[in-house]
Amino acid sequence: MKPALIFIISTFAQLFLFVMLLRFWLPFLRADFRNPIAQGILRITSPLIVPVRRIIPPIGRLDTATVVIAFALQYLTILVILSISGISATIVPIALTALVDLLLLTLQLFKFAIFIYVILSWVAAGAYNPASAFIAMIVQPVLRPFRKLIPQIGMLDLSALLAIIALHATGIFVATLRPLPI
Repeated sequence: MKPALIFIISTFAQLFLFVMLLRFWLPFLRADFRNPIAQGILRITSPLIVPVRRIIPPIGRLDTATVVIAFALQYLTILVILSISGISATIVPIALTALVDLLLLTLQLFKFAIFIYVILSWVAAGAYNPASAFIAMIVQPVLRPFRKLIPQIGMLDLSALLAIIALHATGIFVATLRPLPI
């Protein structure tokens, strides 16, 4: 029963944290906030972010309220999982694990976005809808440096493959920094 409960809690926490991380990255990626998906992300996360933003203002494009809320949610998730597992830990290892997990979720977010972008380029090349525009808006800044390294070969763009490999390798390295094995 414990593993199933831990799976459910961590899955729902990760899904919500994906949305929170998207909200964090939208200003850095110069997102079009008129996109319905971007508006939905803002609508979902605003009940938590807006009250905290009154206390903790943003610093330039850095949405500090989103960072604080995402960290707090990840910290609480780890705390709940540890208590269900019967494991005790001090504040610092939990906090470091929360930071590492947020970095890993960010890397996963970009890997998923690139993967969806590639699939959409095969299935619906050139078609426009808000979802494909949103995915492209997230992926283009990540792929840009890789496209400088590997130019497009005819119709074949290997920059996405190189980006996924780099993100995955970075994730492997970052995962070694996690102090708690949960």
